[in-house]
Amino acid sequence: MSRRSQNKSHTRAVWLALLAVPVLFVMCAALQVRIDAETRSMNQGNEELLLRSGRLLKNLSLGYEPLLADIYWTRVVQYYGTRARKPGATYESLWPLLDITTALDPKLMIAYRFGAVFLSERPPVGPGRADLAVDLVKRGIAENPDEWRLYQDLGFLYSIHLKDYQKASEAYLEGSKNPNAQVWMKVMAARVAETGNQLETSRLIWIAVYSSTKDDLIRRRATQHIHSLDAALGLKKLNESSEDYWRKFGRFPSSMQELRDAGLVGGALEDPEGYPYVMGPNGVPQLNPKSPIVLDPDQGPDKLR
Repeated sequence: MSRRSQNKSHTRAVWLALLAVPVLFVMCAALQVRIDAETRSMNQGNEELLLRSGRLLKNLSLGYEPLLADIYWTRVVQYYGTRARKPGATYESLWPLLDITTALDPKLMIAYRFGAVFLSERPPVGPGRADLAVDLVKRGIAENPDEWRLYQDLGFLYSIHLKDYQKASEAYLEGSKNPNAQVWMKVMAARVAETGNQLETSRLIWIAVYSSTKDDLIRRRATQHIHSLDAALGLKKLNESSEDYWRKFGRFPSSMQELRDAGLVGGALEDPEGYPYVMGPNGVPQLNPKSPIVLDPDQGPDKLR
């Protein structure tokens, strides 16, 4: 090939690259408009992304993969944030957005860790797709094998959401082998393997989640779960006192005051939000109807006995 032909080919490649960059950002802008429109209308019928192929976007990005990944991650947060706790909200585009984000930047740790939380939260807070969350974290581990906190997230998903305590213990134990891992990873491996879904174990896991991030959204979610578990533990102890009352008097108490008068309880009988517990039918303690705390389905009054 002559030098002139080489110059022409080089010039053509440069022009194609220059044309591709604005086209790429126009497509991203169109995606932004599309998602914003969906957010405003909350039309849950047919949520679709303009581009669903992370590989295609990566090929078009011309070295701007980290920038595009940041843009898509911002979309993930906005998409999830506008739907969480909205009655009837659906999350069809959440996984595709996370799929694209991590395909563009396999090292973007925040997308794996917090994306897994978004996916695994149960309705109405999230889509309840712990299976996809596990896939996302496993992808993160494959791309970032030295990130021990991903094993923490995997153990969390298996224990809290999927109730697979053997796999949860294995995940915590594998992560504990990393020389940079916190010592409590081994403790969690033992606790999960030994006790399964005990409330105290779940509480420890959520405290670990809270302490391992500075993200306000994740901290709020963790705090809500910790309060829920604290309330469940409080109700469990009150129910034990109610059982003691039945053994002593041959009937269940009709109020918290009866428990107090019998000397079976003391102190402030209230949940972490400051609302007093109430006595339900058949002497089963319950949350105050005014309390903002929401118990997990596995922690409700019907599970106390």
